[in-house]
Amino acid sequence: MNTNEQTSENATHFGFETVAASEKAGRVREVFDAVAPKYDLMNDLMSGGVHRLWKDAMADWLAPQATWSIIDVAGGTGDIAFRLLDRMIGDKGTDTLTGSVTVCDINQAMLEHGRDRALDKGKLNGLDWAVGNAESLPFPDMHFDAYTIAFGLRNVTDIPAALAEARRVLKPGGRLLCLEFSTVVLPVLDKLYDTYSFSILPRLGQMVSGEGDAYRYLAESIRRFPAQDALVDLMTDAALGRVSYRNLAGGIAAIHSGWRL
Repeated sequence: MNTNEQTSENATHFGFETVAASEKAGRVREVFDAVAPKYDLMNDLMSGGVHRLWKDAMADWLAPQATWSIIDVAGGTGDIAFRLLDRMIGDKGTDTLTGSVTVCDINQAMLEHGRDRALDKGKLNGLDWAVGNAESLPFPDMHFDAYTIAFGLRNVTDIPAALAEARRVLKPGGRLLCLEFSTVVLPVLDKLYDTYSFSILPRLGQMVSGEGDAYRYLAESIRRFPAQDALVDLMTDAALGRVSYRNLAGGIAAIHSGWRL
């Protein structure tokens, strides 16, 4: 099932529901306010822990340097930022770190959860936290060496606008990496995945977090998201170059890469 058709200028999709474009950001914020306390646990349960391998693969592909300034958008819980920071430091120690990772999220509750996790992990240096909308980032032009977004692009109201903002804040030669659920490319697996997404996932979300509707929305938002080649086209339209992608788990997820040339 793939229902990622375009909506009108003043309307967009919220899962399978059509809503006014002006309403989506607020409704997405409500979803993540509701699931923030159990978000990481649910990620483990939903994916059997495989999401950790996908995030590792994203960080490894970026191979960030200790001098880089990176923005991780929609990364409130810090999962990607922590991985990037660990790779920036490597085995050389924090004294070699001159760069930083800025975690930017539209949802204050997610950021608070991420800051708490950072403190628990003893990650006190090299991290900044900012509330911001992916479609209108509160940072100057050509500010970052790299831009990452994991499982967040499908939740923005205007994907082309978010991609244009990503390019705007990247330095020339800077790179964007997007990890997102995508379109399954293996026969049979697609049917099994649909059954899991729409029958099991909302029930699991209800049992663990008491938010079955939130996880029903998340499943629907995955099906609305552009397929792999369609996202390549959107990134190219946003003037990103050398766009490519890697499928993960038969296309359940994919990592897209693009550069500001």
